[in-house]
Amino acid sequence: MKQLFLIRHAKSSWHDTSLADKARPLKATGRRQVVAMAPPLGRLGALQDALFSSDAQRARETIYGLLGCLPDTSTRGALRFDDTLYTFEHKMLRRWLKNVDPALDSLTLIGHEPALTELAEWLTGEAPRTLPTGSLLHIELPVAAWQSLHKRCGKLVHTLSPAEASHALFKRKAPVAPKLEGLSLAERVPAQLTFLYRMIRGLEPGVRKGVDPEFLHQYRVNLRRSRAIAESVLVVAPDPVLAKALKRLKRRAQATSRLRDLEVFAITAEEVLASPASGPLLAFLERLASHEHGILQQALAGRRYRKEMKTWRRRISAKHLRSILDGMDSAAIHDVLAERIDRHDASLAALNDQSPDRDLHELRKQVKRIRYLAELNADEQADLLKQLKTRQTVLGDFQDLTTQLQLLDEFADSVEAHDMDDDVAANLASWRLTLEIRKAERRQDVLALSGLQQALGRHARLAR
Repeated sequence: MKQLFLIRHAKSSWHDTSLADKARPLKATGRRQVVAMAPPLGRLGALQDALFSSDAQRARETIYGLLGCLPDTSTRGALRFDDTLYTFEHKMLRRWLKNVDPALDSLTLIGHEPALTELAEWLTGEAPRTLPTGSLLHIELPVAAWQSLHKRCGKLVHTLSPAEASHALFKRKAPVAPKLEGLSLAERVPAQLTFLYRMIRGLEPGVRKGVDPEFLHQYRVNLRRSRAIAESVLVVAPDPVLAKALKRLKRRAQATSRLRDLEVFAITAEEVLASPASGPLLAFLERLASHEHGILQQALAGRRYRKEMKTWRRRISAKHLRSILDGMDSAAIHDVLAERIDRHDASLAALNDQSPDRDLHELRKQVKRIRYLAELNADEQADLLKQLKTRQTVLGDFQDLTTQLQLLDEFADSVEAHDMDDDVAANLASWRLTLEIRKAERRQDVLALSGLQQALGRHARLAR
């Protein structure tokens, strides 16, 4: 079995028109692409064996940049430049590949378009139409020698683009949020939901790849915000058609919770615990996260998910939603807000040192529901939203600490924990104690909160 990694050079500059094509360097965006792609390429093994690159300046800077980002120089493969690879014709690459040393089982080629995608199409029959700058195609070839390559003999097993590897790069071309100033509620809500829908769909490729955890975070944010806006509408103006579509969306958001918890805790553990203390815990979290990510990948690729997303898109763009919103006014929103604030204040007053964690988590949900409802009239509810932001932060910290302690309990019963030496176990026990102390402090912060009515001057500043 042969492994072939095809990498297109990163984005190059056309600023200096006096330069020959071969002499063009990378632009700033290209250098950012290199930084984003180096870690996943390293993990895939694309930079550790034989490396062959076009001798064009943009290809040179790409491979040098990728290798320069590797933390361990011993993992770098042997690099060679070949002017034959400065070509836009895939037939040239085919001839070149068939002359590669049969002893090489894996090689990486840094080259140019459209030669790379045309070569991949010839080898696999399933290549993408275009390959963005800085992107990867990984092909498996069940042949004993490169000379044995023939049409459609291989399989495309992995693709990755910089915009899928880095949320920061994705944001540069992400959908633009609509301008909502001056719009009526019936105009504003569909515009918000449509934008959030476009963000959800745009984030899906990055979520599926699982390289940058920020994709999953933003995917969840946009799902939950969509749900929150729709729930706020439904609590004021119930509608069974919208409610049915919303139920499916809610289920999708809930299905990502554990994976996000695992990713966040892994980042925290890596920052707080020095190696080797973090080793067993990180291995445990990575194993669980890999399992959860596999489930999520299957769900996102499924027909049911696509159908649900299309249904949601129809519901938020239909005239039916506008008719619901046309029947809502500030007074109706205010009445529901007042009811929810009363419920929140009663829940807060009932808390004490012995209250179970779930009661504090339920209070956080109430705060979020009040916030999302208030955001339907954000300009009028500025004072309330300011109060809610502080409460949500305190309650969110408490929930995060609770989740982290639960994961440490799971870890204690895992295979990875059984192999720890005494020093590592002592470090983890010390950290656990720190988390428990912080959680107790956050509980006291919650108990010290005053009711929202009191904080707002008993509705004096709850806008009508």
